[in-house]
Amino acid sequence: MNQTQIRQWFIDWGQACIDNKQYLSDLDNAIGDGDHGFNMAKAFVAYFETLEKKEISSVADEFKTLAMTLLSKVGGTAGPIYASAFLTMSKALTDVTEVDDDLMVDLFKQGLDSIQSRGKAQVGEKTLVDVWAPAIDQLRNKELSNESVDVLVEATAPLKATKGRASYLGERSIGHIDPGSMSSGYCFQAYLDNRD
Repeated sequence: MNQTQIRQWFIDWGQACIDNKQYLSDLDNAIGDGDHGFNMAKAFVAYFETLEKKEISSVADEFKTLAMTLLSKVGGTAGPIYASAFLTMSKALTDVTEVDDDLMVDLFKQGLDSIQSRGKAQVGEKTLVDVWAPAIDQLRNKELSNESVDVLVEATAPLKATKGRASYLGERSIGHIDPGSMSSGYCFQAYLDNRD
C-alpha cells in the first residue's frame, strides 16, 4: 500500500463509521453509554475536514493525522485507545513509503500492544482486542477476509464483558456485539479493500 491507498483505507473506514453511526450507537446503547457511533462519525467528519486543509507528506503522517484527530474528537475510551494504536504505528513508519502485508502485521501488532497497555484488556473480555488479535493472526497466515472479519465481530456477542462500562452489566452483556469490535471490523475490512 502506498500513501494514497493508506489514506483511502482511512477514508473508507471513516465512511463506514459515518454510514453506520446509528447502528454502532445502538450496539453501544445495549451495553455502554450509547455514543460510540456518533463519536466515531464526528471524529471522521473532522478527519475529512483536516484532509482538505492539511498537506500530508508521508505515510507516517497519514497515521499520525488520523491518530491525533481520533484523540481530540472521540469521547470516552475509544478515542484514546484507537489514537494510541495509530500513533504507535506512525512512529514505526519513519522513512517508509509503502506498506505490505508483512509490515502491516507488525504495525497492527504494535497497535494492539498499545491498546492492551492502555486498556489492560485480554482476548475473551468482549473488547476490540477480540477482533484485533485474531485478525492479526489471520493476516499473518494470509487468511484474513471480509467474511472472516464479520465472523470475528459476531463472535463477541456470546462473550461476557469483563472490561469497560459493559462489564457493569455482567451476564446481561451476553448476546450483544461489542461496538468497539464492530468499528474495528470496519477498519480491517477497509484495509483489505485497499491493499494491493
